[in-house]
Amino acid sequence: MAVTFIGVRHHSPACARLVRETIERLRPAHVLVEGPVDFTGRLDELLLGHEPPVAIFSYHRDGERVGRSWTPFCGYSPEWIALHAGRAAGAAVRFIDLPAWHPALADRDNRYADAEKRYAEVTGRLLREFAVDNTDVLWDHLFEIADADGLAERLDAYFDLLRGEADTGADDTAREAYMARWIRAAEADADGRPVVVVTGGFHTPALRALAAAPDPDGGAGWPEVPAPTDGTEGGSFLVPYSFRRLDAFTGYQSGMPSPEYYERLWADGPHGAAAALTESVVARLRKRRQAVSTADLIAARTLTDGLTRLRGHRAPARTDLLDGLVAALVADDLDQRLPWTSRGPLGPGAHPAVVEMVAALSGDRVGRLHTDTPAPPLVHHVAAELERLGLDKAGPLTVKLTQPRGLERSRALHRLRVLRIPGFQRESGPDSGADQVLEERWRIDAADPHGEREAALIEAGAYGPTLADAAAAVLDGRGARAGTDVEGLAGVLFDAALCGCADQSGRVAASLAAGIGAASDVAALGAALEVVLGLWRHDRVLGTAGSPMFGSVIAECTDRLLWLLEGIRGGPAPADLGRLRAAAALRDALLHASAPPSAGGLGLDADAARGVARRLAAAPDVPPDLRGAAFGLARALGDAADAARAVRGAAAPGTFGDWLAGLFALARQDVLDTGGGLLGVLDELVDGLTEHEFLVALPALRQAFEFFPPRERESIAHGLLEHRGVRGSARALLRPAAVDPLLVAEARELEERVGRALAAAGLADAPEDGPTEQGRTEQGRTEQGRTEQGSKA
Repeated sequence: MAVTFIGVRHHSPACARLVRETIERLRPAHVLVEGPVDFTGRLDELLLGHEPPVAIFSYHRDGERVGRSWTPFCGYSPEWIALHAGRAAGAAVRFIDLPAWHPALADRDNRYADAEKRYAEVTGRLLREFAVDNTDVLWDHLFEIADADGLAERLDAYFDLLRGEADTGADDTAREAYMARWIRAAEADADGRPVVVVTGGFHTPALRALAAAPDPDGGAGWPEVPAPTDGTEGGSFLVPYSFRRLDAFTGYQSGMPSPEYYERLWADGPHGAAAALTESVVARLRKRRQAVSTADLIAARTLTDGLTRLRGHRAPARTDLLDGLVAALVADDLDQRLPWTSRGPLGPGAHPAVVEMVAALSGDRVGRLHTDTPAPPLVHHVAAELERLGLDKAGPLTVKLTQPRGLERSRALHRLRVLRIPGFQRESGPDSGADQVLEERWRIDAADPHGEREAALIEAGAYGPTLADAAAAVLDGRGARAGTDVEGLAGVLFDAALCGCADQSGRVAASLAAGIGAASDVAALGAALEVVLGLWRHDRVLGTAGSPMFGSVIAECTDRLLWLLEGIRGGPAPADLGRLRAAAALRDALLHASAPPSAGGLGLDADAARGVARRLAAAPDVPPDLRGAAFGLARALGDAADAARAVRGAAAPGTFGDWLAGLFALARQDVLDTGGGLLGVLDELVDGLTEHEFLVALPALRQAFEFFPPRERESIAHGLLEHRGVRGSARALLRPAAVDPLLVAEARELEERVGRALAAAGLADAPEDGPTEQGRTEQGRTEQGRTEQGSKA
């Protein structure tokens, strides 16, 4: 008897019914299903009695990366029905597609992903012919709601049309050649009994032709199951899935949107699905305090029935139901297209009623695995660790990092965090290597009502059998993806320290070193240096203090920053806060790591750095904030240059504040040391500014003094009072002004401009000393730029 091919659309109730009826009628010897062939030996596990949706999760590791893919099933998936109906009919049931790790599936996260772009032209013609919006509506019109008589013939005609005009690549060719070998072998083994083949409809025309052609293997028997190449490992496990992950409205690659609707369609038929989901939408809207009356409900059902007849459907389709609900329940103008007229996630600002309609038809079902389902070692390891460390109870948790048990609990929680296991949220703790916070606060949610934690743990098992191994593998992968992003790589290294995996993150450190050599972003390099330096200097708690691996990163980052800073040129501009932060990190590295290795340092060349700083500070074509920072760096490294003289030389109103921002970012102690007289010089210079010059300089001056924390500002205020011989409270000077000083400055400028306008009209005397129109324009631009920078400080 000939092989019966059933081409299906994944997750189609109509196709699932056809598969079940065909298998029950033919009672075949073999049922062959598109799916990972290496899981065939574990079909008993797949058929234990799970509550779908579930998925086969497959992974492979090759030392460089972890590849992951899913083969999802819901209760109405044709493949799921084929497995169960085939087993019930006594057939030999097999998956016949290549394993997930095979190169032909390398770029496919979802085995059952549709590839409609390959046949967009033919579907476009069909959409125009049937006057529908998209392929989902077309599919419902042709198959889900249409008469079941002649369904198999219509499916064959549809898929023949699609395949006849589609481009196929080497990946499809390899998969179809392999599946065809199984089909020929099954036909030879069936001894005249039927063979049923259930595959995606796109593959069916090619498989039919390949199976009918002469066997190139000469009837060599059953094909071999490919094995991973040496040096790689992989496996597959069942995971609970959810309708949220299946739904096209949340970006799923395959199948149809609105899985709850199709679940109801499969179980109750189109009329039952429409009635139940109409009530569900109304209940959701009422829960959100949206007024929906009984009359509205009747109107929705009436409009749905009317649209069903108008569109020539024998029963309400999904879009008939949705359009009827919108017509009855939405009285406002809609700002965007209805989401079911296309495919993809909901756009921002969608109407609340539309959101609830989509949610009701999408559903919130979560699959559940049978209790006998095997799980990867990581799942059991995590359960044991949570119990051992007392992390299996819900509620807030404070972890003391200075205590051995506290540090162990922190590392376990951070490993769960980097693996993205739901239910473990850190609320506070150290955020950088220099952050000497000695405790963390976490919140643990022990409940897992949606099965997300179970699925996440099974999927994380792809990275390793223990928490430490899995976290280290994830961090290595993040480091590889970061490329030359040194700030991102430094963040990965800090996470490795928090996880206690720093000694396993040599690849991350190597990537960071390579990224440093190619980096040109001064701010990113500075951020990276700040993180790594803090870990190398301070982190005896996390165990990274004095790490030779981190030390080499610090040395390379220091050299690169000095080289980049010396090449910066440019005219006056608002202070670059990222650049100043990088210069401050450079200062800290030179101050704390210049000692020779024998004395616990890294042997950084402070003399060479001081020379670079002197040259930058004296160069007139260097931006003022960098000149000030370079002068501060030289001072911090022991240069005895006259600070008061340097400040006087930088006191041009348009650049003074920016120069001071650089100085204060690196050497604000010079200001606090009132015995050196620098505070008096600053007071003298500011006091000597004309009113216009002060207005120009004010925004940048305010930004510059933002580098002083409140206690140091109080010291400056006290020193200023002493310098002027004024008795009073320093804190009184620091109280917030009733009116923003910038607003006062803008008002004074406006007042002066009005005075000039009146003088020009002969209505008043001209101001003696005001700015020119050009000066006012330049001042406006300057104040705008500095105000923007100041808001970021």
